[in-house]
Amino acid sequence: MGSQHRGPERQRRTRHRAGREVDVGIHLQQGTLTLTQNGKDFEAYHASVEFVAVHEEPWTVEQVKFSAKGSDGKPVGLTVDLLNEACNGPRAGVPAAIWKVVALAATSAGDVGITYATPDPSPM
Repeated sequence: MGSQHRGPERQRRTRHRAGREVDVGIHLQQGTLTLTQNGKDFEAYHASVEFVAVHEEPWTVEQVKFSAKGSDGKPVGLTVDLLNEACNGPRAGVPAAIWKVVALAATSAGDVGITYATPDPSPM
């Protein structure tokens, strides 16, 4: 089951999985998000945000998987884990731009019952 919404800058796709897990795909406008890993820049063009809710707890975000291209034009996949090691809160040091992508995905998934608040960006 899924739904698609199209806008001038992004396409959102929501896919339900078993239980209380939802993946939200967002097509990012070219040039709007650059990710850096090991000193190399990658231009993100798609994000897949994974939301989970365990035992009727509030929704949380587990990770974001980005599809991106390096300076050589080759596609790469980059995953940003968003839960801390104890899996009971957000990982410290995640850039604000990543949380903005998560907030956009949460807004896009509101029609499936996700309510989500971006965590305080200050380090924990």
